[in-house]
Amino acid sequence: SVPVVFCGLFPVDTNDFSGLREALEKLSLNDASFSFEAETSAALGFGFRCGFLGLLHMEVIRDRLEREFNLDLISTAPSVVYQMTLTDGTQFNLHNPADMPEVTRISEIEEPWIKATIMTPDEYLGAVLTLCTERRGEQLDLTYAGNRAMAVYRLPLNEVVFDFYDRLKSVTRGYASFDYAIDEYRLGELVKVSILVNGDPVDALSMIVHREQAEHRGRA
Repeated sequence: SVPVVFCGLFPVDTNDFSGLREALEKLSLNDASFSFEAETSAALGFGFRCGFLGLLHMEVIRDRLEREFNLDLISTAPSVVYQMTLTDGTQFNLHNPADMPEVTRISEIEEPWIKATIMTPDEYLGAVLTLCTERRGEQLDLTYAGNRAMAVYRLPLNEVVFDFYDRLKSVTRGYASFDYAIDEYRLGELVKVSILVNGDPVDALSMIVHREQAEHRGRA
């Protein structure tokens, strides 16, 4: 299994760096699908870029690090794997938004899309459909069983890792279920958003978003 969601984990106390590394090594012994490598941020110090199978996997690992190993952590915004093609023909996978090349060197960017199945009480269906549309979703199917509805959508994974699941739980009062699988890669109009702290860009907080979402996501 290959990681599809990535985020940076940095210890709040820089003295906990070696403890975080040992904890990650222990967890990875029992979980081959989890990856990590050292990462340095000018603002956040030393930490690790970690890869996960999905959002739930990321939450579980982060929770175990804090609960079982007593670590206080700073997490960067989750990101996905983009397939980059440069103007010179070079192709590579981009895991970290901070490593995105200059715009003038990029020929095209492809982003992963998922096929998502959402089960919800029908009274919340309107809010669920609105949420999916806001996240560039494409409706594939909609069926009913009693007072429950099942909506099948294609969605950009980029739009899901941000706060989709929290929003879904909010608009359905926790009654919806959400399941997904990677479906395909597609060309996307994607840009890098840099976050400034005291006027300086913080590399670890940068993210890649759809051009239409750039201003909103930067302010969020």
